[in-house]
Amino acid sequence: MTAALETVDLNRSFGGIVASANVSLRLEPGVRHALIGPNGAGKTTLVNLLSGSLRPGSGRVLLDGRDITALPRHRRARLGLRRTFQINQLFPSLSPLETIVLAINERKRAGATWWQRTGRDGATVDEAADLLARFGLMDFAAVETAVLSYGRQRLLEIAVAVAGQPTVLLLDEPAAGIPEGESAEILAIVGGLPRDVTVLLIEHDMDLVFAFAERISVLVGGAILAEGTPDAIRSDPRVRAAYLGEGDRG
Repeated sequence: MTAALETVDLNRSFGGIVASANVSLRLEPGVRHALIGPNGAGKTTLVNLLSGSLRPGSGRVLLDGRDITALPRHRRARLGLRRTFQINQLFPSLSPLETIVLAINERKRAGATWWQRTGRDGATVDEAADLLARFGLMDFAAVETAVLSYGRQRLLEIAVAVAGQPTVLLLDEPAAGIPEGESAEILAIVGGLPRDVTVLLIEHDMDLVFAFAERISVLVGGAILAEGTPDAIRSDPRVRAAYLGEGDRG
């Protein structure tokens, strides 16, 4: 089966600092996959390489078997590769409904006239409302995004990415800075997305990771140290020593 997203020997350095070292990562279609590792391991760099924000020094990125290594961010997004950021990228003066309508119209290549189409295109507004309901945001559809709690803003940013109808969704620490109950809710909603959406999650909270992921890759020093099921990662002595904080006690 063709991977939803795959890297082959991906490398990236910043001066003398190696951020990605021969990274070969494979996401199976529909999987909930987590990428973990200590601070400075190169996780965000890898997401930037996948999304096209950075170009690799060498290696390849494949989306559904297609080599997208040389494609810019917007071309990758058009092909179904969407991401969120550690810091929200939202319009504070727009309402959630307006924000999602804008995202849908951008997908339809009608973003330049989105304000004229809001309220006129019933199908677009219905799609936006359905998406807001799925993310628990319908009660806040008409308020300014700036007044939403941080957790709801994070939900809205993920909803914006989903409005683009991705086949692969990259989430860079979506639960950072959010109370525990809200962060679990966010990942439960993401985990419940249709299986035609493959998800790669970067997250530091191991309780959330082990509850969410079906596969986990561990990145240390820019290289993949281990990969497997949550149970396999939890019991791997290399992972416990390098990341989970359990060195050799013998």
